[in-house]
Amino acid sequence: MTNGRDRPSAFTIGLRRSEHGWALALATVGVVVAIDQLTKAWVRATVGPHEHINIFFGLDITRVTNTGVAFGALSGSGTLVFVAVLAAMIGLLVYFATHINKPGLWLPVGMVFGGALGNLADRVRIDGVTDFIDPVLWPAFNFADICIVVGVFGVLYLAESKR
Repeated sequence: MTNGRDRPSAFTIGLRRSEHGWALALATVGVVVAIDQLTKAWVRATVGPHEHINIFFGLDITRVTNTGVAFGALSGSGTLVFVAVLAAMIGLLVYFATHINKPGLWLPVGMVFGGALGNLADRVRIDGVTDFIDPVLWPAFNFADICIVVGVFGVLYLAESKR
């Protein structure tokens, strides 16, 4: 038999949940960065700059370097891009820290952070982001970009949903 003192308090349970949320978000960041960097390294090693390789109708692999943000916007504005991304990431981090117990929030937050860090690694290493997924009628993008977009929509969905 246990007495009332052996049960964890609501505070302890909440702390465990928050630690679990942080751990899952960090694991997601690691997986996203790893996949992103591996796919970009593969493209840089096998596809020449601006070379087109048709995968199937409407989708090519085309290696380009993007010095701007989404779709090349703000190209050549490295400091502005860095400050804007940093501000957005701080805002997302604050939101996550204050809503850590929201079920599933760790996944889209981890995707956004992983994508942002994957692209940041490119900016630091090669002064631009390697994009290569090139659908017809749409600018080229990469795995990190997919994770950022899906993650942002996931955060918005969870922020607006009822418990």
